[in-house]
Amino acid sequence: VPMQTIQQVNNKLDKLFAKKDKNILNIYFTAGYPQLEDTTAVLLSLQEAGVDIIEIGMPYSDPVADGPTIQESNQQALENGMTIHKLFDQLESIKEKIEVPVILMGYINPVMQYGIERFCQRAQEVGISGLILPDLPIQVFQDEYAAMFRQYNLHNTFLISPQTSEARIRQIDEQSSGFIYMVSSASITGAKSDITNTQLQYFKTINSMGLKNPRLIGFGISNQETFNQAASHASGAIIGSAFIKLLKQGGNLKESIPQFIKSIRP
Repeated sequence: VPMQTIQQVNNKLDKLFAKKDKNILNIYFTAGYPQLEDTTAVLLSLQEAGVDIIEIGMPYSDPVADGPTIQESNQQALENGMTIHKLFDQLESIKEKIEVPVILMGYINPVMQYGIERFCQRAQEVGISGLILPDLPIQVFQDEYAAMFRQYNLHNTFLISPQTSEARIRQIDEQSSGFIYMVSSASITGAKSDITNTQLQYFKTINSMGLKNPRLIGFGISNQETFNQAASHASGAIIGSAFIKLLKQGGNLKESIPQFIKSIRP
């Protein structure tokens, strides 16, 4: 598998996980939100605030896995005129400044409409490290896209939840690269107040499986306490809705973003 080796050398996600395996903070935000041209300012502010991974949502009219906060941000971004074309143009304009791994999260339909290969090619050109496409079936990925993703040096992240069978988790671990997205509970995204015993049991079960990929926990992580709890059972955690709420309040992003990040990980 010589191709795999080349990939390991250049991908920023691999570099990150090679040097850091604890307390990794991944922040999600929706491209083109609150305003169409906010994408680059938000990304650069997050990078400056010391976030490890930045996950950019590609707005879609029917984001099935997402709760009301992220759905609303998708709707607003679409009304603002956000498109995949536009996102690539925005990223192109700051690609020299991007140092952290950036991943694109979204649904397969708009990506297919854009053209999968063209999408992968553009993603590589603007410095994207990986993709999260929650509704891309693992078999379709294996049969049709895995080789292409490797060719363009893009990691593909699959989601697992407390409902995912052990056999499927092992298959995902085999097919994934970069990291595995552990959904903390069988629900949609959204900030919850704390982590339950059932969730902790699930985190422990996954930890005991000896998977090869690092794992980040998402859904319901919203503050320092939930971040620390999640991070103690995985390589780190993903925060989305709580950050979108901050963006929704408006105000000076250059001040509010670093403050928010400090409140999560002082």
